[in-house]
Amino acid sequence: MKVVAYSVKPFEKEFLAKANQKKHDITLIFNSLSLETAVYAAGKQAIIVFTSDDVSAPVIDKLAELGIKYITTRSTGFAHIDQTAAYRHHIKLANVPEYMQMQDIANQTIKNIDLWELNKCVGKACICAHGCKR
Repeated sequence: MKVVAYSVKPFEKEFLAKANQKKHDITLIFNSLSLETAVYAAGKQAIIVFTSDDVSAPVIDKLAELGIKYITTRSTGFAHIDQTAAYRHHIKLANVPEYMQMQDIANQTIKNIDLWELNKCVGKACICAHGCKR
């Protein structure tokens, strides 16, 4: 799957690369997601975000225009994501369902993408706009 990861800190690159094992075509960028940087998602199916990223309705609208189908956050928190806007565009959402070490966070993030690529449920990591945790 083609993916762009926003707000990647230098120390995270190794963890994400190790978790990915060259399975997905992931572009790692330092820039935070915003209305202006959403264009980096063009041609991708998924994005990886963090709590500092703007995942508001206008940004999700733009991401949907660009063809994004999946958003996973590298955090347990997901209040920064407008779930209603994502649901409106049929964008699937996932998080890291529990506090973990850095490598485990990267592993869970890539696992979410792996499962979506196989058209499977991400289980506990699912963030549903209707509150129906799977």
